[in-house]
Amino acid sequence: MEHRTMQRQQGQGMMEYIIIVALIAVSAIGVYAMFGRTVRNQTAGLANEISGQDASAQISAAGSAASSAATAANTSKGMGGYNNNQDSSGGASTPGTALIPYTGGH
Repeated sequence: MEHRTMQRQQGQGMMEYIIIVALIAVSAIGVYAMFGRTVRNQTAGLANEISGQDASAQISAAGSAASSAATAANTSKGMGGYNNNQDSSGGASTPGTALIPYTGGH
């Protein structure tokens, strides 16, 4: 009987761990969706500066992406207007744009 209780407690602990990991993953996806462009532009600017090239364009793009992220963050959102004014600032794809497939060319 004690063995069965011990297995149940271990299963409960594992389930709690899985829930916590899932919440962290969802939070990370949300943060990346909000600040992804900023991080990508800053990384590109850093790579250019390390290689000795001018990175002013990437720094400017990072600043503008951060500004649009701040504007989107300050926008009031609620369940009342769920389908109105969908947030498209920095997500995986922007409405009206198409993905161009990679053909392996140089």
